[in-house]
Formats: sequence, structure tokens, C-alpha cells
Amino acid sequence: MNLTVKRSDASYEIAIGKGLLAKAGKHFDLDRKVLVVTDDGIPRLYVQAILAECKEPTLVTIPKGDKNKTLATYETILKVALAADLTRSDAVLALGGGMVCDLAGFVAATYLRGIDFYSVPTTLLAMADASVGGKTGLNFEGYKNQVGAFYQPSGVLIDPELLATLDRRQLACGYAEILKMALTLDADLFYRMEDGSAPMEELIRRAVELKASVVGSDEREGNLRRVLNFGHTVGHAIESTLRGAWLHGECVALGMIPMCSEKLQKRVLPLLTQHGLPVRYEGDPASVIETIVRDKKRQGDAITVVFVNEPGSYELKKIPLALFKKEIAKAPIFEQGERT
Repeated sequence: MNLTVKRSDASYEIAIGKGLLAKAGKHFDLDRKVLVVTDDGIPRLYVQAILAECKEPTLVTIPKGDKNKTLATYETILKVALAADLTRSDAVLALGGGMVCDLAGFVAATYLRGIDFYSVPTTLLAMADASVGGKTGLNFEGYKNQVGAFYQPSGVLIDPELLATLDRRQLACGYAEILKMALTLDADLFYRMEDGSAPMEELIRRAVELKASVVGSDEREGNLRRVLNFGHTVGHAIESTLRGAWLHGECVALGMIPMCSEKLQKRVLPLLTQHGLPVRYEGDPASVIETIVRDKKRQGDAITVVFVNEPGSYELKKIPLALFKKEIAKAPIFEQGERT
């Protein structure tokens, strides 16, 4: 199936289906120079399949892990692009998880002031989130996505067969991102996740549909798109504090808990536990709160957060920073940490 995402200047297609990796050339314009960016954790079979679809590919393989989403890695990719003599008529293609999609997208956005960018996500988290929406960037000075740009892809290809090589932890991270979409935007999807009746391909399709709809209406996070930050204010702070010890989806899972009503928490916690996602942070809450103070979504002495009372609905709350810090310190995710 194909979905269309509207851009301010054009639109792009998201192709979803099993076996599409080997047919990438039918969905993307690969009849030119293509810089293929991947990491050393991606199965060689996937890499070879993409290279075979490109007329003139140049491969750059970066170390896996979010700790490598840095200026240094960005510079490495730029040097390869320059050495390959990529022009404005050429393209960058990301084959990997969210880290690869973010970095490769930022390269595409900034090299020669912008060239075409294609995304082929290989993790459930990237399929449901990073590959769609046009947020690109890198981490800086210990802070998540502190440097970046809004830059929409020219096309996205999602092949659920690529999930076969993922471990349970990686799949759980993607599940957390889909749960985020369900809690804020689709009560029926939440109920189906709750009773386990929705197959994986349907979960991916619906999550992508929801995000595409949001992004199409608000490309640069003016208002509606803020809903996609549900769980990220606290989650990003935990992720930055732990410096990669926990995965992005695990941190977002934790970050959603205090942003749900107490009644909803009782339904969300079993789902997270069932999929092996954390529900407690055993470190010092003070370091997390200090990181939140530097959050990109802060506006002066206040911060806007996404709060969910009931599945499928949300509200944006602008809270004075002093009050937010006080309330977050009492959140249930820190209870165990406060006792130790």
C-alpha cells in the first residue's frame, strides 16, 4: 500500500509492504549517484539489496548506536559525499534505524543546501516514527537532537520483513512509539493493542497513517505536530542523562507514564511491562529534571507538554517550569529511585 504525505512544496510517497526492499528502484529514483548511509549493525543482505538497486552507489557505514549521532559522524558522511562528487541532482539514502535516518537526513538537508533524501527504515521504531515527518539532526553536548533541520524525504519505503532480524528489545521500542500514537490520536488502535488483536503490519500502517496526517497538517511543529512529543519531554531527558544506556523507545515509554492520568496509567503500565519496557527510573531524578530545563520545547519560564486523560485524545499544557519540576519529581517513575 502507498500513503501520500503532503509537503509545503510538494508531496512524497510512503510505500508499505513485504518484500519491497528488493524493489526500491521502482519506488525511488535511483538512476543517478546515490550516497547510501547505513551502520555496522545492519545485515549485509539488506545493504547488498539496496546497492543492487542503485545505478551508481557510494556506501558509507557508520558505527551503530545513538552515541554516534554526532558532529564528527556527520562530518565523516559529508566527506564521503564530497569525495563521491555528489551534485544537486543526486541523492542520499538512509538504510537503518532512527539514528541513521536522522543523520543521513541532516546530511541531505545541508549538503549543497539540500539534495533528495530517501529513507528505508530497518527498525520498528524508525518505521513508525523517524522515517516519516522530516525531523533530521544530531545530538550535541549530551543533549538529544540539539542540532538539526526540518527536511522532508523524497520517499520512504517500509518493508516489515526487515523486522525479522530485530531482537525483542528493539521491537519493544517500536511498540512504545506506536502506543504513543494510539494514546494520543486513536482510541480504537489503543484498544486493539490492549487486547492484542492487531497484527504487526496493521500497527505499522496505522501508526504511519496517523503521523503522516499530523505532519501533512503541520510540517514544522507550529501547533498540531506537538502531539508527537508525547512522552518525549521526560523521555529525552532520561535518554540524555543515561547517555545511551537505554534505547530511545524505552525512554519514551517511561516519559509517557507521568503524562497520563492516574486512571490511564493503570492500563498503560501492564502493556509496557508485557513488552519488557521499563516503568521505573532508578537514577537520580534531579539530573533528569536539570536536563528538562534545557528542553527545546521550553518557552521562557514555562514548558508545553502533551497530557492524555483518555485514549485517543490529548491536551497541550503550558506549565510554569518551577511547578513542572516539582510535579515531575513526585512522578511514579521516580518512586524507586527516591527510596534508594
